[in-house]
Amino acid sequence: MKNTENTSTKRAIRSLVLGGRGFIGTHLIDALLDQGHAVRCFDRPNVVELGESHATHADFELFEGDFTSEADVTEALRDCDVCYHLVSTTLPKSSNADPVFDVESNLVGTVRLLNLALKAGIKKVVFVSSGGTVYGDPVQVPIPETHATDPACSYGITKLAIEKYLALFHRLHGLDYTVLRLANPYGEGQRTHANQGAVAVFLGKVLRDEPIEIWGDGSVVRDYVHVADVVQALLASLEPSRDEHVFNIGSGHGHSLNDVLDTIERITGRKADRHYLSARGFDVPVSVLSIERARQSLGWEPAVEFDEGLQRFVTWLQECPDSRIA
Repeated sequence: MKNTENTSTKRAIRSLVLGGRGFIGTHLIDALLDQGHAVRCFDRPNVVELGESHATHADFELFEGDFTSEADVTEALRDCDVCYHLVSTTLPKSSNADPVFDVESNLVGTVRLLNLALKAGIKKVVFVSSGGTVYGDPVQVPIPETHATDPACSYGITKLAIEKYLALFHRLHGLDYTVLRLANPYGEGQRTHANQGAVAVFLGKVLRDEPIEIWGDGSVVRDYVHVADVVQALLASLEPSRDEHVFNIGSGHGHSLNDVLDTIERITGRKADRHYLSARGFDVPVSVLSIERARQSLGWEPAVEFDEGLQRFVTWLQECPDSRIA
């Protein structure tokens, strides 16, 4: 494992961010450093490098390794207090193609992580789960945390199983944990060429004047939450848990795909080239998360309205090198 460490006075709290070079992880590391915490980032080699603000910060460490390697994870956990688990090797719509890989790399890897966390003296694990997949077809909207869980993809099943193992380790060993079931995060730093994330993909295609394929009539409604609000929920999760451990994190509102495209058109001043295709049977019509539990127990609520968040994203993309949207 490669270890790049800056010499500094050790802080009272050292957070390990697994998947720290990703979209959410990068924002989280910035926020933790801004609050005066020491941060260790763990991610695969050859992932796009972090910005200079990370690389030169006195309280930042970069560890490169393999999440499925016991030796690598053991080293990454050393001397840390809190572990943020943002790693996932699969995507919702592709996970059913190879559920064995999904289970071996994500579920088994996480159970191994929890065993090693106990040995390392980790005080808390914060896990990013999926509010869009663990519930399955909703029978109640907004969807509360008490809603039945019936995932329709291996990705959601694995996320839910990890949640259950966190609860088991808490019961058996007292390992504190918080689960954040995210809605659909979007914002600055998100890749516009990715295979998921409607806001980023649609925005990139509009800015590149590319056609946009929409399954169905565009009326499918989803909950979109800005990355800044996600990070605030992750920061709130640093505190020791009280009665609740599982929280939905969303905007509390839904937007249809047509609404998303209408807003992109208004903010960018460009026309979306929309191509409507036959609807897919597995797309639920409406999925919006209830966030009352997070408001009451975490003291968290979203602060970035969709129009504002999209404007921030557009501005960031327009100020970036052309290669990010070209």
